[in-house]
Amino acid sequence: MSVQQGRCPRSATFGLVLSAKFQTFLNPIEKSCLMKICLLFFCLLLGAIIIVPGQSTTTSTPEQKSVGTEISTTSLSVKINGVVIPLTARAGTMILRDENNDPIAHMGFTSYTKEGGGARRPIMFAYNGGPGSSSFWLHMGVLGPRRIVVQDPGFTPAAPYQVVNNDYSLLDLADLVMIDPVGTGLSVPAGKAEFKDFWGVDQDARSISLFIRQFLIDQGRMNSPKFLLGESYGTFRNAVVMNRLLNNGIALNGVIMVSAVFDLRTLVFPPNEDLPYLAHFPTYAATAWYHNKLASKPASLEAFLNDVRAFTEKEYAPALYRGDQLTDAERKQMAARLEQYSGIAAATWLKADLRMQGGEFYAELLRGEGQTVGRLDSRFKGPTADLLSQEADYDPQSAAISPAYITAFLDYFHGDLKVSKTANYAVTAGTRAGFKWDWSHAGNFRWGTSAAINSGIDMAEALQHDPNMKVLILNGYYDIATVFYGVEHTINHLGLPKNLKDNIIMKYYEAGHMMYTHQPSMEKFRKDVSEFIKGLSR
Repeated sequence: MSVQQGRCPRSATFGLVLSAKFQTFLNPIEKSCLMKICLLFFCLLLGAIIIVPGQSTTTSTPEQKSVGTEISTTSLSVKINGVVIPLTARAGTMILRDENNDPIAHMGFTSYTKEGGGARRPIMFAYNGGPGSSSFWLHMGVLGPRRIVVQDPGFTPAAPYQVVNNDYSLLDLADLVMIDPVGTGLSVPAGKAEFKDFWGVDQDARSISLFIRQFLIDQGRMNSPKFLLGESYGTFRNAVVMNRLLNNGIALNGVIMVSAVFDLRTLVFPPNEDLPYLAHFPTYAATAWYHNKLASKPASLEAFLNDVRAFTEKEYAPALYRGDQLTDAERKQMAARLEQYSGIAAATWLKADLRMQGGEFYAELLRGEGQTVGRLDSRFKGPTADLLSQEADYDPQSAAISPAYITAFLDYFHGDLKVSKTANYAVTAGTRAGFKWDWSHAGNFRWGTSAAINSGIDMAEALQHDPNMKVLILNGYYDIATVFYGVEHTINHLGLPKNLKDNIIMKYYEAGHMMYTHQPSMEKFRKDVSEFIKGLSR
């Protein structure tokens, strides 16, 4: 705006000087006509000046909000099930206002709206996790009109990458809004706000909830069927946001959790806590099954995992609970059982005191082959630099696909969506100075301190207060970042009556954290989520 404000007065002065120079030679009528022409010229010039350079697109309408935020609008289409769906895409930032209507952020988003879809068409808000990740993974992986094709499970070669029409998008069923939390994408603080005002469980949920409400009002979509879809930490966020929106009068039709976590005890291996070891073990077993490390491999993965669940609950959990009260004979017997299900030698389990953290498992399972298995997807494997290391020093799945996703998205964002190439899109907030997440959360405090990091309580409260709301949870069997058995533990401990617990639907995939990189799982993803949206949008 500062550049425009500098240009406008000069244009106005030029018009006034011209009229002054010539009015002595004109009669009153001519003077009047000239003044009208000058005024018209000035208005046309002003209209041309306020168009922001670099925003025009082939079939687009560059626009600028009165508050000074910029949005690039383009027309494109996606073909799903043989039907071409015309879309209006809007990418950029909008001003986010707080409860007192003061600006607090330039909130980055990309929205896709079906042309002629109407205000009653379902709308889905989606984001990734981190915390501190932008939404490009879901955007280019499964939800947007274009997707990046990667090798699965393997390392995708460098550019040129293959970006194709996304046959598995949900845009035939719902409009889509991809949200980039503050610190990611184009989202930055505004006014008196600072990054730290957004970097925390409750701070983040507040800003996302404010954005959803303001977007719905701005676009006239308050009466549309509404859905949330979050991945990874985005599911932890979902649980808080769904409850926060409900408490502010916005009921959601459904919430989709992709690779979920609600209780961080299942992931972070706190001291003197058995739960994470138990929660991880079935995924270790699934990984051993996939890599053929079991002495006797069952034919069915699902039947095998049912057996592993029973072992974990009835044998492994009681053994860990007893701690050092186990006899040597009992310890050896348990180590042998762990080897049977995990493919890792009993001697290693004994050295580990029958407890193995995720990083240790990644490094250990294929150590004999000089390989490390993936954290996000344990089907992936990569070379191990240090065969004596206790823990893996990188994630092969992340290394295998990240360059393809980042490069392809940025090319699409600035190319197809015509977002200004001077706009710096932050893939992660982790690169920003001072990035630190505040894990304290209302409802998790006991005795004046944070006793847990758990958003399951928010999900339970929302389901109790709105028994029509449903939750779909998508779990990858080979996801060691957010393990499926940990999700099952959380759901089984929400304290919900059966009729409300039945509103939580669990689906499983023979893939990892980003199950949509696996073609059969992507097809199943589309089927499961489509049925969920259709069933709740009537």
